[in-house]
Amino acid sequence: MKTVQLGTSELHVTPICLGTMTFGEQVNEADSHAILDHAIDRGINFFDTAEIYSVPTKSETFNLTENIIGRWLHQHPSRRDNMLIATKVAGPSRGMPWVRGGSANLTAQDIEAACHQSLKRLHIECIDLYQLHWPVRHVPAFGIRDFDPKMLDASTSSIHVQLEALGQLVKAGKVRAVGLSNETPYGLGEFIKMSEQHGLPRVASVQNPYGLVNRLVENALDESLYHYQVALLAYSPLAFGLLTGKYDASGTTGPTAPQDARIAKFESVRQQRWGRESALVAARLYNALARDQGMTPTQMALAFCYTKWQVTSTIIGVTSLAQLDENCDAWGTTLSPDTLKAIDAIRAAHKDPAY
Repeated sequence: MKTVQLGTSELHVTPICLGTMTFGEQVNEADSHAILDHAIDRGINFFDTAEIYSVPTKSETFNLTENIIGRWLHQHPSRRDNMLIATKVAGPSRGMPWVRGGSANLTAQDIEAACHQSLKRLHIECIDLYQLHWPVRHVPAFGIRDFDPKMLDASTSSIHVQLEALGQLVKAGKVRAVGLSNETPYGLGEFIKMSEQHGLPRVASVQNPYGLVNRLVENALDESLYHYQVALLAYSPLAFGLLTGKYDASGTTGPTAPQDARIAKFESVRQQRWGRESALVAARLYNALARDQGMTPTQMALAFCYTKWQVTSTIIGVTSLAQLDENCDAWGTTLSPDTLKAIDAIRAAHKDPAY
């Protein structure tokens, strides 16, 4: 699998990235280690995690995924040579008292402390890509569609302050490149402006949801990414399983729904964008189209992301070696002009239900 440059950074990543938020909740430690081994054997060099994982986030599993990866690296230090590791510091943690006491802010000191704690858990000396998990301001994200200026808080850390803190970590050799997640065109533009005005690290990537039932990236962010030369890391390309076809027969809570799948298993996930009936309705149409075209739903959904010019690397999350192989095997699949036209027709009728 060839590698591609991550924005303007020195990092060259595989176009498939292994996401690890299932480690510690849906996947036990031994199986997580086996998945990591197999991903490297399949040629993947890019691995994404976060301090709040596993998901759904809760106090009992806070930091667990990084610890699982760290113990694997401690046991197999030579594997580090074949890996680019990305992790994230959580943004304001209202409603999550186990993350910095539920703080409504993310200070420079918080960023520095979180980075050092992630390094310790991961048993590494430098994080290849360190990302802000969500903005330190009110933005439309995680199912919130509308921006509300009344929600802004001038007392929180500015973009300049956050980027300075990241810059200090780069200068200290603790981080190689910096990135954003769940970010907007405005936010990306401000980070780029601050890097240019103050000689601070340039954002290499933005990690946002992107896939058949959520193509909001195409509504302005992709233009910013293109002109700023920033990479898109597409997460949830299978919409938490909606685009695999596993819920087509009975929905997310029906008698035939796989009880170990995220939406079926976790009430908190069903209440989010992926659990909306409108998202399931649209997913079923995409899944039917895939079958009509001689593909599995997973194959078509991933091929859509794998072949879009907007996407630098697609983040796949798996719970088994079989899923990992299926997702990797979809690489190289091309979608015909008629298939792409049919995909666009479904979107025109159903919009982006998992926004």
